[in-house]
Amino acid sequence: MEKMIFVVRQAIESDIPFIQEITREAFNTYRDNAGVPGTLPALEETYEDVKNDIHSKEFFVALYNNKIIGSVRIEIKSNKTGYLSRFGVSKEFQKNGVGKELMNYVDKRMIELGITDLYLHTASRLLSLVRFYYGKGFYIESTANDRGYIRALLCKEYDTVKVENSDESLYQNKKVV
Repeated sequence: MEKMIFVVRQAIESDIPFIQEITREAFNTYRDNAGVPGTLPALEETYEDVKNDIHSKEFFVALYNNKIIGSVRIEIKSNKTGYLSRFGVSKEFQKNGVGKELMNYVDKRMIELGITDLYLHTASRLLSLVRFYYGKGFYIESTANDRGYIRALLCKEYDTVKVENSDESLYQNKKVV
């Protein structure tokens, strides 16, 4: 089988309908597989919600042959942490490295921004997702049942090392795996 080449870039407004389609597909599957009662906020977001996220968060899409096949968002907090959300890959392209490439891009960007910790929630009973995140350096920090199902709060730590420069202090980041 030929190796697939993906491109990851910042999301733009014209991507919104495709992002909404992938989000609906991914989060309907998530809801069904995790046994989530009712609906999820990801399934109720509007065009304007996605547009606001494009302008206020780190928001990336993965493309294959100019078709959007995955997306992820990160809210950057004032304490140099981030919260990853709405991570999804089209069913047609799952298990082909798309999620891994998106997460690699996220790691690179978090290091550039000097982020110390990246957090996310996922259903603790979805072993394939938990295993994926563990493989990308996350660990379970805690669990909660605040939405009617057990969600794990996962964390990935980035080690920030201060490097002195004669003119100014610069920060160099090294990923902890």
